Amino acid sequence: MNARLDHRNPLVFDTHELGRRPGALQRLTRTVDAPRDLGIQGVVGVPEGTPVELELRLESVMEGVLVTGTARARAEGECVRCLEPLQLDVEADFQELFSYPDADDRGRVIAEPGDDAEDDEDRFHLEDGLFDLEPVLRDAVVLALPMQPVCQEDCPGLCSACGERLADDPDHHHDAVDIRWAALQGLAGTMSDGEKDEMSGDATRSARVDEKQEK
Repeated sequence: MNARLDHRNPLVFDTHELGRRPGALQRLTRTVDAPRDLGIQGVVGVPEGTPVELELRLESVMEGVLVTGTARARAEGECVRCLEPLQLDVEADFQELFSYPDADDRGRVIAEPGDDAEDDEDRFHLEDGLFDLEPVLRDAVVLALPMQPVCQEDCPGLCSACGERLADDPDHHHDAVDIRWAALQGLAGTMSDGEKDEMSGDATRSARVDEKQEK
């Protein structure tokens, strides 16, 4: 198989030092720039180019190379309650088997792996001793990130009436208005003092007439 992976890519790793000796181990640490769209798009993620610290353990097994590792980075997003920008540290653990292209599930060499019509498309393979960690890293980071990030656990969010950020003003409130009187209050706000006095006088006269009729 001709290698399609570029060994200069910081997320591509070389396993030739392990050989194909089951039990051989290799430990690696590497800091790489985060690839594009690493996270939950539109919610929270690791910005492209942000340093990602990798700690890897490569173990040669019968079927291929078992890769176990941890990725650490700083993610950015927006609080789902108050919509303020936020940052959070993300730590993602992962483990994945990169199979030899000429070995089946029991590690036995097969002549032409491409003839197996039921070959699992989700399986990762080594290519000329190289493997690309990016898809594994991407899956691990997405699972480690919160689906609904908040700036703090007790974030009160925004005022439903005016949109004010409640954390900035803990005493923020609005006086409750009875909707039955809301229209009259709006009308009173647009009337001049003379009109208010006239309406008040009319109401008084009406009350006196009602009182006389009752008598």
